[in-house]
Amino acid sequence: MKRREFLASAIAITTMPGGLVAQSAPKAVRIGCLTAQTEASLTPYLAAMRKGFADLGYIEGSNLTVEYRYGNDVVERVPELALELVKLPVDIIVAQGAAVSEIGKLGLSIPVVYVFSADPVSAGLADSLARPRGNMTGLTFMAAELNGKRLEILSDIIPDLRRVAIVANSEHGGVHLERANSEDVGRRLGLAIQYYPTPTRDKLNDAFAAMVADPPQAISVFSDGFAVQNRQSIIDFASSQRAPVIAAWPIFARSGAICSYGPRLSESYRRLASYVDRLLKGAKPADLPIEQPTKFETVVNQRTAKAFGLVIPQSLLAIADEVIE
Repeated sequence: MKRREFLASAIAITTMPGGLVAQSAPKAVRIGCLTAQTEASLTPYLAAMRKGFADLGYIEGSNLTVEYRYGNDVVERVPELALELVKLPVDIIVAQGAAVSEIGKLGLSIPVVYVFSADPVSAGLADSLARPRGNMTGLTFMAAELNGKRLEILSDIIPDLRRVAIVANSEHGGVHLERANSEDVGRRLGLAIQYYPTPTRDKLNDAFAAMVADPPQAISVFSDGFAVQNRQSIIDFASSQRAPVIAAWPIFARSGAICSYGPRLSESYRRLASYVDRLLKGAKPADLPIEQPTKFETVVNQRTAKAFGLVIPQSLLAIADEVIE
């Protein structure tokens, strides 16, 4: 082949879509995906994670094998499931939710990428967001300042709002940051904030009884796995007290809360793939800063607003990502 023809062929290969030289497919890998939750509760988010992998050239069933392990809402199963994945073996474990703290106690020899709602520093997984500890890094949903924003939304929806109850799992890493932000903003808005720590179902029932004796005008729920599991009882109780609920995650608004405002969870799950990819290419977990949410979503439940006789401001409807009629 003449030199000119050879060069032309080489240029064509390197510039063609999905060219062999420009974009070679990643090598085959096996990862473990571990959660204490049920499969059904994570279906849309696992789809977002798979999309993230596909965007990077990892196709499940082709060059990517994912070993899924579900605790089915029994967090005590996490250690045995994690060790099962290590023995397979897998290259990396992707951990979700309550499983993250449990895995952090095991001192596993393989890298772990996580996504959860707690503050990694408060949970003992990092010295700071820029400095993860050991072989674990990933993403957190927590942005404490959003709690104050949710109080502002309630103030816009409810005329003469003065009393707001906070329902929060007191054992959730970083809850003190969320509480402090809520109380600071509450003072600025002239709101009396009543905090109810609810790490167990019994404590949640105690909080309900206390609110019956001293009814709030609205309830702000700090979103975590415990709150999600008990969301319907919280929302049903709040409805019986004529107290609208606001929370961070869309599942609350879709279950009857008047509004949710918080991180776009699907985006965080999609971003998991980029962490896994960088670790597979040689990066160390301690060198990958923990990522906070950068994209947010608002879901408004008009049906709930009408049931409470409330009018959602047009300014809020205009920015809502989803309006439930």
